[in-house]
Parts: sequence; C-alpha cells; structure tokens
Amino acid sequence: MAAVAAVVWAARHWSVVWPVLVAVLGAAVVGGAGWTLWRAHRLAVSQDRAWRAREEARSLELSMAEVDALSWQEFEAYVADLCRRDGCTKVVVSGKSGDLGADVVGYLADGRKLVVQCKKYAPHRRVSSQDVQKFVGTARPEHGADVALFVTTCHSFTKAALGLALRQDVVALHRDLLGSWVRGAHLETLLPLNGSGGGTGRRPPA
Repeated sequence: MAAVAAVVWAARHWSVVWPVLVAVLGAAVVGGAGWTLWRAHRLAVSQDRAWRAREEARSLELSMAEVDALSWQEFEAYVADLCRRDGCTKVVVSGKSGDLGADVVGYLADGRKLVVQCKKYAPHRRVSSQDVQKFVGTARPEHGADVALFVTTCHSFTKAALGLALRQDVVALHRDLLGSWVRGAHLETLLPLNGSGGGTGRRPPA
C-alpha cells in the first residue's frame, strides 16, 4: 500500500517530482562519467610511468655502452668531465702509470679534495680487495684525499673489497651507480650510497 500511495502522490505532484528525478539521474550520469575518467587517468599515468621506466633502463644501457667503448685513458678523462660538470674545480687527469692511484684529482664545491681511482673493467669482472688496498694505501697518505672515490665500469666489488672500502671510508662506485652519474645524478648525491662518502672533513690549505 505504501508503494501505491507513493506512486499516486508522485503522479499528483509530478511538476515537483520530475526536476528531482532529472537531478538525481544527472548526478548519477556525471558521477559515472567522472569515475570512468578517473579510471582512465589512473591507467594512463600507470602506463606512462612504466614507459618512462623502460626508457630510463634503455637509456642507461645505451649510455654505458658508449662508456664501455672508451679506452682506459678516455674513461679517466670522461670521469674528470663528470666531476667538472658537477662543480668540481682544479680537476687534473694523471693519465700515466705511476700515479699512485690518483687517476683524477680535484676539489669538490665545498673545498674538500677529491682523489679518484678509475678502473675500466669488463662488466662481468669484480673489483678485488687488492685493488682497493692499493688505493687505500695512497689516496690519503700520498695525496691527502678528503674524499677517496673508486669508480669502475664493472658491476660489483668483491665482498672483501667492499668491506675494506667501507672500513677505510672509500666511496665504491660500481657500474649501476656510475650509470646514474652518467645520466645526470649529481656526484654529491652518489657519495653516500656506497661507503660513508663523508671524507675526513679536512679542507685543502688556502
């Protein structure tokens, strides 16, 4: 009976009821369209992010392929250019044997002395603890490094090498981090990622 009464009432007051019905139906249509657009937007954003991630990975491999094609001398010069790009000053490339582990020397923007050992290794190789030991023995005692950076084109350091780097405050920059540097990551943001990256805090004499 209540349903019948409601229908009768609606028929008698149709001039009042129909605008309300139209408004409700309109809201439902708008709401449904909005939900559909929101879903489409979320899907487009997700697809864009996935595409960007694929392109970033692809650009990394292309960039590193170009790095792999460099000679060891060209690689040292390239690392020096990356240092200059990120605000380092007085950057010098040794480019010769007997450099006592200092392939590139310069100063960070905050004045700390940066000493870099560059190892142009095949991607599948690993940096050994002997490599790091040699650098540890010269970076600070011989060259007065505030920040000692060991950068390589291979994918990893041995466990012993990485442990030594961490204990001796040497920044170990393997292939993946080098790839980030090549793509535009600032050197200062990479220093803390492998090894403490803080150096000794000493500044060069004026």
